[in-house]
Amino acid sequence: MNNNNKLIENFLETIHAERNASHNTLLAYRRDLEAFVYFLSKKRINLLKANRKDIETYIISLDKSGMSEATRARHLSAIKQIYRYGYDESLIKENPSTDIKGPKSKRKLPTNLSESEIDKLLYVSSQIGRSQSDKRRNSCLMHVLYATGMRVSELVSLPVASVRGDPEMLLIKGKGGKERLVPLSTPSKMAIAAYLVDWNIKQEINNKKGLQTSKFLFPSSSKLGHLTRVRFYVFIKELCVKAGISPSKVSPHTLRHAFASHLLANGADLRVIQMLLGHADVATTEIYTHVLDEKIKSLVFKHHPLAH
Repeated sequence: MNNNNKLIENFLETIHAERNASHNTLLAYRRDLEAFVYFLSKKRINLLKANRKDIETYIISLDKSGMSEATRARHLSAIKQIYRYGYDESLIKENPSTDIKGPKSKRKLPTNLSESEIDKLLYVSSQIGRSQSDKRRNSCLMHVLYATGMRVSELVSLPVASVRGDPEMLLIKGKGGKERLVPLSTPSKMAIAAYLVDWNIKQEINNKKGLQTSKFLFPSSSKLGHLTRVRFYVFIKELCVKAGISPSKVSPHTLRHAFASHLLANGADLRVIQMLLGHADVATTEIYTHVLDEKIKSLVFKHHPLAH
């Protein structure tokens, strides 16, 4: 292992330990940093010997390659963090990335689904599948996702213990190991109860075959032991086709956006939505205020005496 790779490994170990960074976050950091190291290696520059101009030249090269502002900003963030780590660990005397300003990524409004479109997806989810058991599982997946607004990674890895005993609230373990409680709607509780009957029967059959009982609500034969995000992504696309909704309009994260937007449109407080989504900063949640803007305009046009 060369010095650059060793530095990256030590950096990743540190942020994993200090921030409890997820596996996917660590992979993203590794990819971005290895790309930077490869760029430097072509110029025969060691990672710890690079200067401000080297970093800026790299960011410019990403722009010329057609990389989006958001992705360039992410690359620069990874670079800044590893140099901050190097400085804190006294591996370098000066941090060459300190004063570099990155491209400000434009915050796009999330693609949103109407309540009627969500109703279609929820209904169709209970109609597709090779068996009745599959249909109940698919219905459970969609109802729980829309009822809680959880991230897809949180949904697919949900422990079965969290839904035992007909709970009113669901305990979700989010980013950085932070836990939050989210209420369950009546339809989602019904979908869970129906699916658990099938889950219990299947696990009993597996036990008789000498297989271990799964700890996940949505088990699978994947290496992780639960439904993968990729498989769920494919399922969402299949669901859209059956529901007559453009697949390009919907991703697993769109359901999370719909959860937040519909709550806000129906009078929920932004701070409450921040807590339910598990956002560390309310600024992240403020992207949904476009819903309030439309609602305010509608109220003014409807009720102001000079609006007609």
